Amino acid sequence: MEFNHKSVMLKECIDNLHIRPDGIYVDGTLGGAGHSYEIAKRLSKEGRLIGIDQDADAVMAATERLEEFQDRVTIVRSNYCNMKQVLSDLGIDRVDGILLDLGVSSFQLDTPERGFTYREEDAPLDMRMDQREKLTAEDIVNEYSEMELYRIIRDYGEDRFAKNIAKHIVEARVQKRIQTAGELNEIIRSAIPKKIQLTGGHPAKRTYQAIRIELNHELDVLKNTLDEMIGLLNPKGRLCIITFHSLEDRIVKTDFKKNENPCTCPKDFPVCVCHKVSKGKCVTRKPILPSEEELEMNSRSKSAKLRVFERV
Repeated sequence: MEFNHKSVMLKECIDNLHIRPDGIYVDGTLGGAGHSYEIAKRLSKEGRLIGIDQDADAVMAATERLEEFQDRVTIVRSNYCNMKQVLSDLGIDRVDGILLDLGVSSFQLDTPERGFTYREEDAPLDMRMDQREKLTAEDIVNEYSEMELYRIIRDYGEDRFAKNIAKHIVEARVQKRIQTAGELNEIIRSAIPKKIQLTGGHPAKRTYQAIRIELNHELDVLKNTLDEMIGLLNPKGRLCIITFHSLEDRIVKTDFKKNENPCTCPKDFPVCVCHKVSKGKCVTRKPILPSEEELEMNSRSKSAKLRVFERV
């Protein structure tokens, strides 16, 4: 299957990166290279783009798509949490821009055997971004305790029926190991009142999001890497991040604010005594949202938010 993915807020990202032809840029979530292609196109032979992705299919597709720019593009299979080490291995200390698109790609969602979708009843429960990892979504569903399942569905799925869903999963797996999307969907449906299922989209959506986030450590990776990425930027360098749900957006918003105003002194202190210095500014006081035109063309962009931080 072709690696097909519509890049969300492509123009907005490129505009906000302020690309210099001789600059160094990192796409930390390379995917099908939609954003990276537009970055590479704007670079001279003195410029450089480093693309990072943990998905082997993405790396293969991006390598092919960016072949015409191979004199200025380096692709590395890794998680963006390893960005500092990846750059160090390439002899790079600082960069002029970093982009993260935190959404699951259309390819991953539309390829049933990757196990991300709840729309294909026979799909396995996989959800691994990096298929070198051993733990799968099936393992979480069948081996996590009821309390652990409740915690992730409540915290990462923000589902008000988390407790009942966890209870039904544990009861069902006593009879038989849960192995397919269809089996898990049926269990989730049985845990949610029928009238509620008529509104708010697919009843399994939040549970799948929760399991995927837990499996791939998505929020921890983001939270633990933001400060480091800001530290990798040259003066005037920019970090652009596209999030797709409130949990991610909250982390990015909070961290950008903290890096802009890190002072921990009480507000009534006449002068700062903590001596924490601002690392830059939030370019986007409010997140940039997809245009009406994009929403019409790509329904998967509807929850996207772009936030931008500029280094001083």
